[in-house]
Amino acid sequence: MTTIEIDHTSRWFGNVVAVNDVSMTVGPGVTGLLGPNGAGKSTLINMMGGFLAPSTGKVTLDGQPIWRNESVYTKIGIVPEREGMYDFLTGKEFVVANAELQGLGGAEAQRALATVQMEYAQDRKISTYSKGMRQRVKMASALVHEPSVLLLDEPFNGMDPRQRMQLMELLRRMGAEGRTVLFSSHILEEVEQLASHIEVIVAGRHAASGDFRKIRRLMTDRPHRYLVRSSDDRALAAALIADPSTAGIEVDLTEKALRIQAVDFGRFTELLPKVAREQGIRLLTVSPSDESLESVFSYLVAA
Repeated sequence: MTTIEIDHTSRWFGNVVAVNDVSMTVGPGVTGLLGPNGAGKSTLINMMGGFLAPSTGKVTLDGQPIWRNESVYTKIGIVPEREGMYDFLTGKEFVVANAELQGLGGAEAQRALATVQMEYAQDRKISTYSKGMRQRVKMASALVHEPSVLLLDEPFNGMDPRQRMQLMELLRRMGAEGRTVLFSSHILEEVEQLASHIEVIVAGRHAASGDFRKIRRLMTDRPHRYLVRSSDDRALAAALIADPSTAGIEVDLTEKALRIQAVDFGRFTELLPKVAREQGIRLLTVSPSDESLESVFSYLVAA
């Protein structure tokens, strides 16, 4: 059983803290690393893959430090988000080169290309590849030595629906085989479809951990903010503030609207139209004002 342990790990670049005192364990199966763009996901993956040293703390593979430990590279395959490819090579030449770095040869490269269904384009120059094809040939190079750990940074970027389904099925199969698979994404639905376990990171901090049901519940239970315009804002505010589903209401004179904080999402969505109907108030606008991923993740960090 191969396990990566991140123990009170931080990484900074000059005055910028990219990862801030993160601790988590990544074990066999498929784990999703979820967070908005710029959250620190790539920095974490680069430390797990041995490309970056932690500024403080430890990153270990089965108890062994990863940084400057060549022996762990036989166990780790990494698919970075950045291209970092040699466009003048064919897909096959690129994968063979990576196989040779592991002391392997053409047979292993051919098997890896078949695994990601890239045999049909293996003799074409990488410069002619689409984004999705580049992603798959990077995947082949990471799989060429049959690693027990696979780290993927935003692997579904640029893939069409068919390619995405194929890669998801491959990763599910690897997780079921007992390999340790971690992939990053900023799309919750993408993570839900694949990961049995989710780690949430935002602004370099570890925000939450659990299966997708727990993460969904945390997101649903957070306070929701709405911008509401009606035919009688003051009467509507007076009726809503008496209900425990509403934590606060303010009148926004600039927007000529109410800003409402609801702490019971389900109850509030039933209450608002009911009150408006009973009071004879016409609802003109009802829109969430904090539905960005950043606002959701920020709530999880503070929770």
